[in-house]
Amino acid sequence: MENFEFVSPTHFVFGRGAEEQVGAKLAERGAAKVLLHFGGQSAVKSGLVDRVKASLDAQGVQHVELGGVRPNPEITLVREGVALCKQHGIDWVLAVGGGSVIDSAKAIAVGAHYDGDVWDFFETKRQTDDVLPIAVVLTIPAAGSEASKNTVVSNDALQMKSGYPNNAQRPKLAFMNPELTFTLPPYQTAAGLTDMFCHLLERFFDDVGAVPVTDNLCLSLMRTVRAEAPRVLAEPDNYDARANVMWAGMLCHQGLAGVGRHEDWATHGLEHELSALYPEITHGAGLAVMFPAWMEHVRGENPGRFAFYGREVFGLAPTGDADADALSAIDETRAFFASLGMPTTLAELGVGEDDIEKMIPTLKANKGEPFGSFKKLSMDDAREIYRLAL
Repeated sequence: MENFEFVSPTHFVFGRGAEEQVGAKLAERGAAKVLLHFGGQSAVKSGLVDRVKASLDAQGVQHVELGGVRPNPEITLVREGVALCKQHGIDWVLAVGGGSVIDSAKAIAVGAHYDGDVWDFFETKRQTDDVLPIAVVLTIPAAGSEASKNTVVSNDALQMKSGYPNNAQRPKLAFMNPELTFTLPPYQTAAGLTDMFCHLLERFFDDVGAVPVTDNLCLSLMRTVRAEAPRVLAEPDNYDARANVMWAGMLCHQGLAGVGRHEDWATHGLEHELSALYPEITHGAGLAVMFPAWMEHVRGENPGRFAFYGREVFGLAPTGDADADALSAIDETRAFFASLGMPTTLAELGVGEDDIEKMIPTLKANKGEPFGSFKKLSMDDAREIYRLAL
Protein backbone atom coordinates (compact mmCIF):
# COMPACT_ATOMS: atom_id res chain seq x y z
CA MET A 1 0.00 0.00 0.00
CA GLU A 2 1.36 3.39 -1.04
CA ASN A 3 1.42 6.43 1.25
CA PHE A 4 -1.69 8.59 0.90
CA GLU A 5 -3.59 11.59 2.21
CA PHE A 6 -7.37 11.41 2.26
CA VAL A 7 -9.84 14.20 3.03
CA SER A 8 -13.63 13.81 3.13
CA PRO A 9 -15.40 16.83 4.61
CA THR A 10 -18.84 16.32 3.02
CA HIS A 11 -21.93 16.23 5.22
CA PHE A 12 -24.49 13.99 3.49
CA VAL A 13 -28.25 14.41 3.85
CA PHE A 14 -29.62 11.30 2.15
CA GLY A 15 -33.17 10.11 1.51
CA ARG A 16 -36.69 11.20 0.69
CA GLY A 17 -37.19 14.96 0.95
CA ALA A 18 -33.49 15.67 1.51
CA GLU A 19 -33.66 18.82 -0.62
CA GLU A 20 -36.21 20.35 1.78
CA GLN A 21 -33.42 20.76 4.35
CA VAL A 22 -31.22 22.94 2.14
CA GLY A 23 -32.20 26.26 3.70
CA ALA A 24 -31.93 25.06 7.28
CA LYS A 25 -28.57 23.37 6.83
CA LEU A 26 -27.06 26.37 5.01
CA ALA A 27 -28.43 28.79 7.59
CA GLU A 28 -26.88 26.67 10.37
CA ARG A 29 -23.52 27.21 8.66
CA GLY A 30 -23.96 30.96 8.44
CA ALA A 31 -24.80 31.27 4.75
CA ALA A 32 -26.19 34.71 3.95
CA LYS A 33 -26.20 34.88 0.14
CA VAL A 34 -25.76 31.90 -2.18
CA LEU A 35 -25.24 31.53 -5.90
CA LEU A 36 -27.94 29.08 -7.01
CA HIS A 37 -26.41 27.27 -9.98
CA PHE A 38 -28.27 24.84 -12.21
CA GLY A 39 -28.42 23.45 -15.73
CA GLY A 40 -31.10 23.52 -18.38
CA GLN A 41 -34.84 23.47 -17.87
CA SER A 42 -35.41 20.07 -16.25
CA ALA A 43 -34.65 21.26 -12.72
CA VAL A 44 -36.91 24.27 -13.30
CA LYS A 45 -39.79 22.41 -14.97
CA SER A 46 -39.80 19.72 -12.28
CA GLY A 47 -40.28 22.37 -9.62
CA LEU A 48 -37.04 21.44 -7.88
CA VAL A 49 -35.43 24.87 -8.25
CA ASP A 50 -38.58 26.51 -6.83
CA ARG A 51 -38.58 24.11 -3.87
CA VAL A 52 -34.93 24.89 -3.17
CA LYS A 53 -35.59 28.63 -3.40
CA ALA A 54 -38.54 28.29 -1.02
CA SER A 55 -36.33 26.43 1.43
CA LEU A 56 -33.73 29.20 1.25
CA ASP A 57 -36.36 31.94 1.58
CA ALA A 58 -37.85 30.27 4.64
CA GLN A 59 -34.48 30.63 6.39
CA GLY A 60 -33.75 34.14 5.16
CA VAL A 61 -30.89 33.00 2.92
CA GLN A 62 -30.65 35.29 -0.11
CA HIS A 63 -29.86 33.84 -3.52
CA VAL A 64 -28.67 34.88 -6.95
CA GLU A 65 -29.51 32.54 -9.83
CA LEU A 66 -27.30 31.33 -12.65
CA GLY A 67 -28.70 28.61 -14.90
CA GLY A 68 -27.67 27.29 -18.28
CA VAL A 69 -24.94 24.77 -17.47
CA ARG A 70 -24.53 22.41 -20.41
CA PRO A 71 -23.18 18.86 -20.39
CA ASN A 72 -19.37 19.15 -20.46
CA PRO A 73 -19.55 22.56 -18.70
CA GLU A 74 -17.77 25.45 -20.37
CA ILE A 75 -15.48 28.09 -18.93
CA THR A 76 -17.50 31.05 -20.28
CA LEU A 77 -20.41 30.38 -17.89
CA VAL A 78 -17.92 29.75 -15.07
CA ARG A 79 -16.45 33.19 -15.64
CA GLU A 80 -19.96 34.65 -15.52
CA GLY A 81 -20.53 32.91 -12.20
CA VAL A 82 -17.26 34.21 -10.80
CA ALA A 83 -18.29 37.75 -11.74
CA LEU A 84 -21.68 37.33 -10.04
CA CYS A 85 -20.00 36.09 -6.86
CA LYS A 86 -17.76 39.15 -6.75
CA GLN A 87 -20.58 41.55 -7.63
CA HIS A 88 -23.06 40.24 -5.04
CA GLY A 89 -20.78 39.18 -2.19
CA ILE A 90 -21.73 35.52 -2.49
CA ASP A 91 -20.61 33.37 0.45
CA TRP A 92 -21.79 29.88 -0.70
CA VAL A 93 -22.26 28.23 -4.10
CA LEU A 94 -25.26 25.90 -4.30
CA ALA A 95 -25.35 23.47 -7.24
CA VAL A 96 -28.66 21.85 -8.22
CA GLY A 97 -27.97 19.16 -10.80
CA GLY A 98 -25.53 16.47 -11.81
CA GLY A 99 -21.80 16.33 -12.39
CA SER A 100 -21.67 19.10 -14.99
CA VAL A 101 -23.46 21.58 -12.73
CA ILE A 102 -21.38 20.59 -9.72
CA ASP A 103 -18.12 20.86 -11.66
CA SER A 104 -19.12 24.30 -12.91
CA ALA A 105 -20.00 25.31 -9.34
CA LYS A 106 -16.62 24.13 -8.08
CA ALA A 107 -14.80 26.16 -10.70
CA ILE A 108 -16.85 29.23 -9.78
CA ALA A 109 -16.05 28.70 -6.09
CA VAL A 110 -12.34 28.45 -6.88
CA GLY A 111 -12.35 31.63 -8.97
CA ALA A 112 -14.56 33.75 -6.73
CA HIS A 113 -11.70 35.24 -4.69
CA TYR A 114 -9.08 35.15 -7.44
CA ASP A 115 -8.00 38.30 -9.25
CA GLY A 116 -6.95 36.52 -12.45
CA ASP A 117 -8.76 34.23 -14.89
CA VAL A 118 -10.14 31.07 -13.27
CA TRP A 119 -8.82 29.02 -16.22
CA ASP A 120 -5.34 29.62 -14.76
CA PHE A 121 -6.06 26.92 -12.17
CA PHE A 122 -6.86 24.39 -14.89
CA GLU A 123 -3.66 25.20 -16.74
CA THR A 124 -1.28 25.29 -13.79
CA LYS A 125 -3.09 23.01 -11.26
CA ARG A 126 -2.02 25.56 -8.64
CA GLN A 127 -3.62 24.85 -5.26
CA THR A 128 -5.62 27.38 -3.26
CA ASP A 129 -7.53 27.18 0.00
CA ASP A 130 -9.42 30.39 -0.74
CA VAL A 131 -12.47 28.60 -2.15
CA LEU A 132 -16.11 29.42 -1.44
CA PRO A 133 -17.94 26.58 0.35
CA ILE A 134 -20.10 24.45 -1.93
CA ALA A 135 -23.41 22.69 -1.38
CA VAL A 136 -25.06 20.26 -3.79
CA VAL A 137 -28.57 19.02 -4.48
CA LEU A 138 -27.80 15.95 -6.60
CA THR A 139 -30.13 15.02 -9.48
CA ILE A 140 -27.96 12.70 -11.57
CA PRO A 141 -25.87 9.94 -9.96
CA ALA A 142 -22.83 9.49 -12.17
CA ALA A 143 -19.77 11.68 -11.76
CA GLY A 144 -19.48 11.47 -7.98
CA SER A 145 -18.63 15.17 -8.00
CA GLU A 146 -20.87 15.68 -4.97
CA ALA A 147 -18.01 14.51 -2.74
CA SER A 148 -14.89 14.42 -4.91
CA LYS A 149 -11.93 16.78 -5.04
CA ASN A 150 -12.10 17.05 -8.83
CA THR A 151 -13.72 19.31 -11.36
CA VAL A 152 -13.53 19.09 -15.16
CA VAL A 153 -14.34 22.06 -17.40
CA SER A 154 -14.17 22.63 -21.17
CA ASN A 155 -12.65 25.62 -22.91
CA ASP A 156 -14.24 25.72 -26.35
CA ALA A 157 -11.96 28.48 -27.61
CA LEU A 158 -8.96 26.22 -27.00
CA GLN A 159 -10.83 22.97 -27.81
CA MET A 160 -9.62 21.67 -24.45
CA LYS A 161 -11.25 19.84 -21.58
CA SER A 162 -9.18 19.94 -18.43
CA GLY A 163 -9.44 18.77 -14.84
CA TYR A 164 -8.49 20.51 -11.64
CA PRO A 165 -8.07 18.56 -8.36
CA ASN A 166 -8.23 20.37 -5.02
CA ASN A 167 -9.48 19.08 -1.68
CA ALA A 168 -10.64 22.59 -0.81
CA GLN A 169 -13.37 22.32 -3.46
CA ARG A 170 -14.95 19.16 -2.05
CA PRO A 171 -18.58 20.08 -1.30
CA LYS A 172 -19.36 20.75 2.34
CA LEU A 173 -23.00 19.63 2.00
CA ALA A 174 -24.64 17.09 -0.32
CA PHE A 175 -28.41 16.58 -0.40
CA MET A 176 -29.20 13.24 -2.03
CA ASN A 177 -32.83 12.23 -2.64
CA PRO A 178 -33.10 9.14 -4.89
CA GLU A 179 -36.64 10.17 -5.86
CA LEU A 180 -35.18 13.09 -7.83
CA THR A 181 -33.66 10.56 -10.24
CA PHE A 182 -36.87 8.65 -11.08
CA THR A 183 -37.52 10.66 -14.25
CA LEU A 184 -34.02 10.58 -15.71
CA PRO A 185 -33.99 9.41 -19.35
CA PRO A 186 -32.70 5.82 -19.71
CA TYR A 187 -29.68 6.91 -21.75
CA GLN A 188 -28.64 9.41 -19.09
CA THR A 189 -29.07 6.80 -16.37
CA ALA A 190 -26.99 4.31 -18.38
CA ALA A 191 -24.24 6.83 -19.07
CA GLY A 192 -24.11 7.59 -15.35
CA LEU A 193 -23.82 3.91 -14.45
CA THR A 194 -20.99 3.57 -16.97
CA ASP A 195 -19.18 6.62 -15.58
CA MET A 196 -19.24 5.35 -12.00
CA PHE A 197 -18.08 1.86 -13.06
CA CYS A 198 -15.20 3.44 -14.99
CA HIS A 199 -14.19 5.50 -11.97
CA LEU A 200 -13.54 2.19 -10.23
CA LEU A 201 -11.64 0.74 -13.20
CA GLU A 202 -9.30 3.75 -13.18
CA ARG A 203 -8.44 2.96 -9.57
CA PHE A 204 -8.32 -0.84 -9.79
CA PHE A 205 -5.85 -0.98 -12.67
CA ASP A 206 -2.51 0.66 -11.91
CA ASP A 207 1.10 -0.33 -11.31
CA VAL A 208 0.87 -0.94 -7.55
CA GLY A 209 -0.39 -4.53 -7.52
CA ALA A 210 -2.69 -5.91 -4.86
CA VAL A 211 -4.00 -3.64 -2.10
CA PRO A 212 -6.61 -5.99 -0.62
CA VAL A 213 -8.59 -3.55 1.52
CA THR A 214 -8.94 -1.04 -1.32
CA ASP A 215 -9.33 -3.71 -4.01
CA ASN A 216 -12.23 -5.29 -2.17
CA LEU A 217 -13.97 -1.94 -1.83
CA CYS A 218 -13.63 -1.47 -5.59
CA LEU A 219 -14.79 -4.98 -6.41
CA SER A 220 -17.81 -4.75 -4.11
CA LEU A 221 -18.86 -1.48 -5.70
CA MET A 222 -18.36 -2.90 -9.21
CA ARG A 223 -20.57 -5.86 -8.38
CA THR A 224 -23.20 -3.57 -6.89
CA VAL A 225 -23.28 -1.28 -9.93
CA ARG A 226 -23.46 -4.29 -12.25
CA ALA A 227 -26.30 -5.84 -10.23
CA GLU A 228 -28.34 -2.66 -9.88
CA ALA A 229 -27.90 -1.44 -13.46
CA PRO A 230 -30.51 -3.69 -15.11
CA ARG A 231 -32.90 -3.22 -12.20
CA VAL A 232 -32.78 0.56 -12.26
CA LEU A 233 -33.26 0.64 -16.05
CA ALA A 234 -36.20 -1.78 -15.93
CA GLU A 235 -37.81 -0.14 -12.89
CA PRO A 236 -36.85 3.55 -12.98
CA ASP A 237 -39.06 4.39 -9.99
CA ASN A 238 -37.65 1.62 -7.79
CA TYR A 239 -36.51 3.61 -4.76
CA ASP A 240 -34.09 1.00 -3.40
CA ALA A 241 -32.38 0.50 -6.76
CA ARG A 242 -32.07 4.25 -7.27
CA ALA A 243 -30.79 4.70 -3.70
CA ASN A 244 -28.11 2.04 -4.12
CA VAL A 245 -26.98 3.57 -7.40
CA MET A 246 -26.94 7.10 -5.98
CA TRP A 247 -24.82 6.13 -2.97
CA ALA A 248 -22.54 3.91 -5.05
CA GLY A 249 -21.90 6.74 -7.50
CA MET A 250 -20.59 8.90 -4.68
CA LEU A 251 -18.38 6.12 -3.27
CA CYS A 252 -16.97 5.35 -6.72
CA HIS A 253 -15.33 8.77 -6.99
CA GLN A 254 -15.02 10.12 -3.46
CA GLY A 255 -11.47 8.76 -3.30
CA LEU A 256 -11.74 6.03 -0.67
CA ALA A 257 -11.78 3.35 -3.38
CA GLY A 258 -8.31 4.42 -4.51
CA VAL A 259 -6.32 4.94 -1.33
CA GLY A 260 -2.94 3.25 -1.28
CA ARG A 261 -2.86 3.07 -5.07
CA HIS A 262 -1.39 5.32 -7.77
CA GLU A 263 -4.53 5.01 -9.96
CA ASP A 264 -4.33 5.34 -13.74
CA TRP A 265 -6.71 7.88 -15.38
CA ALA A 266 -5.32 7.44 -18.89
CA THR A 267 -8.74 6.47 -20.26
CA HIS A 268 -10.44 9.53 -18.79
CA GLY A 269 -7.77 11.63 -20.46
CA LEU A 270 -8.41 9.91 -23.79
CA GLU A 271 -12.17 10.42 -23.44
CA HIS A 272 -11.88 14.06 -22.43
CA GLU A 273 -10.39 14.78 -25.83
CA LEU A 274 -13.44 13.25 -27.53
CA SER A 275 -15.92 15.43 -25.66
CA ALA A 276 -13.67 18.48 -25.98
CA LEU A 277 -13.71 18.02 -29.76
CA TYR A 278 -17.42 17.12 -29.82
CA PRO A 279 -19.12 18.51 -26.66
CA GLU A 280 -22.34 16.64 -27.52
CA ILE A 281 -20.62 13.34 -26.65
CA THR A 282 -21.82 12.21 -23.23
CA HIS A 283 -18.86 11.44 -20.97
CA GLY A 284 -20.13 8.00 -19.94
CA ALA A 285 -20.77 7.03 -23.56
CA GLY A 286 -17.24 8.02 -24.52
CA LEU A 287 -15.83 5.99 -21.65
CA ALA A 288 -17.87 2.94 -22.71
CA VAL A 289 -16.00 3.00 -26.01
CA MET A 290 -12.55 3.95 -24.77
CA PHE A 291 -12.14 1.70 -21.73
CA PRO A 292 -12.29 -1.68 -23.51
CA ALA A 293 -9.91 -0.30 -26.17
CA TRP A 294 -7.46 0.83 -23.48
CA MET A 295 -7.79 -2.56 -21.78
CA GLU A 296 -6.94 -4.42 -24.99
CA HIS A 297 -3.90 -2.26 -25.56
CA VAL A 298 -2.41 -2.54 -22.06
CA ARG A 299 -3.49 -6.01 -20.87
CA GLY A 300 -0.05 -7.52 -21.53
CA GLU A 301 1.42 -5.50 -18.67
CA ASN A 302 -0.43 -7.63 -16.12
CA PRO A 303 -2.94 -10.08 -17.64
CA GLY A 304 -3.40 -11.71 -14.25
CA ARG A 305 -4.92 -8.51 -12.92
CA PHE A 306 -7.52 -8.55 -15.68
CA ALA A 307 -8.20 -12.23 -15.11
CA PHE A 308 -8.71 -11.56 -11.38
CA TYR A 309 -11.14 -8.74 -12.21
CA GLY A 310 -13.03 -11.06 -14.57
CA ARG A 311 -13.41 -13.72 -11.91
CA GLU A 312 -14.45 -11.36 -9.13
CA VAL A 313 -16.83 -9.11 -11.07
CA PHE A 314 -18.21 -11.31 -13.85
CA GLY A 315 -17.77 -14.75 -12.32
CA LEU A 316 -15.53 -16.01 -15.14
CA ALA A 317 -13.96 -19.41 -14.56
CA PRO A 318 -10.16 -19.48 -14.96
CA THR A 319 -8.84 -21.42 -17.96
CA GLY A 320 -5.16 -21.49 -17.01
CA ASP A 321 -4.35 -19.04 -19.82
CA ALA A 322 -4.02 -15.61 -18.23
CA ASP A 323 -4.15 -13.69 -21.52
CA ALA A 324 -7.25 -15.55 -22.68
CA ASP A 325 -8.88 -14.87 -19.33
CA ALA A 326 -7.91 -11.20 -19.62
CA LEU A 327 -9.53 -10.97 -23.05
CA SER A 328 -12.67 -12.63 -21.71
CA ALA A 329 -12.85 -10.04 -18.92
CA ILE A 330 -12.49 -7.25 -21.49
CA ASP A 331 -15.23 -8.80 -23.64
CA GLU A 332 -17.52 -8.95 -20.60
CA THR A 333 -16.81 -5.30 -19.82
CA ARG A 334 -17.73 -4.23 -23.35
CA ALA A 335 -20.85 -6.42 -23.26
CA PHE A 336 -21.91 -4.92 -19.93
CA PHE A 337 -21.71 -1.39 -21.32
CA ALA A 338 -23.56 -2.47 -24.48
CA SER A 339 -26.30 -4.06 -22.35
CA LEU A 340 -26.94 -0.62 -20.89
CA GLY A 341 -27.39 0.84 -24.37
CA MET A 342 -23.96 2.41 -24.55
CA PRO A 343 -22.00 2.61 -27.82
CA THR A 344 -19.11 0.23 -28.47
CA THR A 345 -17.27 2.10 -31.25
CA LEU A 346 -16.16 5.65 -31.95
CA ALA A 347 -18.03 5.48 -35.24
CA GLU A 348 -21.29 5.35 -33.26
CA LEU A 349 -20.27 8.66 -31.68
CA GLY A 350 -19.51 10.24 -35.05
CA VAL A 351 -15.76 10.15 -34.51
CA GLY A 352 -13.54 9.05 -37.39
CA GLU A 353 -9.86 8.32 -37.96
CA ASP A 354 -9.34 11.85 -39.26
CA ASP A 355 -10.22 13.13 -35.78
CA ILE A 356 -7.38 11.29 -34.05
CA GLU A 357 -4.65 13.75 -34.98
CA LYS A 358 -6.87 16.64 -33.93
CA MET A 359 -6.94 15.27 -30.38
CA ILE A 360 -3.27 14.41 -29.89
CA PRO A 361 -1.89 17.96 -29.26
CA THR A 362 -4.40 18.77 -26.52
CA LEU A 363 -4.07 15.28 -25.04
CA LYS A 364 -0.33 15.87 -24.73
CA ALA A 365 -0.90 19.33 -23.27
CA ASN A 366 -3.33 17.95 -20.69
CA LYS A 367 -1.69 14.66 -19.73
CA GLY A 368 1.97 15.03 -20.68
CA GLU A 369 4.05 12.19 -22.08
CA PRO A 370 4.23 9.49 -20.93
CA PHE A 371 0.89 9.30 -19.11
CA GLY A 372 -1.02 6.65 -17.21
CA SER A 373 0.11 4.26 -14.49
CA PHE A 374 -0.81 0.67 -15.38
CA LYS A 375 1.26 1.15 -18.54
CA LYS A 376 3.15 4.32 -19.38
CA LEU A 377 1.62 5.54 -22.64
CA SER A 378 3.12 7.63 -25.41
CA MET A 379 1.18 9.62 -27.95
CA ASP A 380 1.70 6.72 -30.38
CA ASP A 381 0.04 4.44 -27.82
CA ALA A 382 -2.84 6.92 -27.66
CA ARG A 383 -3.19 6.83 -31.43
CA GLU A 384 -3.36 3.05 -31.36
CA ILE A 385 -5.98 3.03 -28.61
CA TYR A 386 -8.14 5.45 -30.57
CA ARG A 387 -7.78 3.20 -33.62
CA LEU A 388 -8.78 0.15 -31.59
CA ALA A 389 -11.88 2.08 -30.53
CA LEU A 390 -12.90 2.97 -34.08
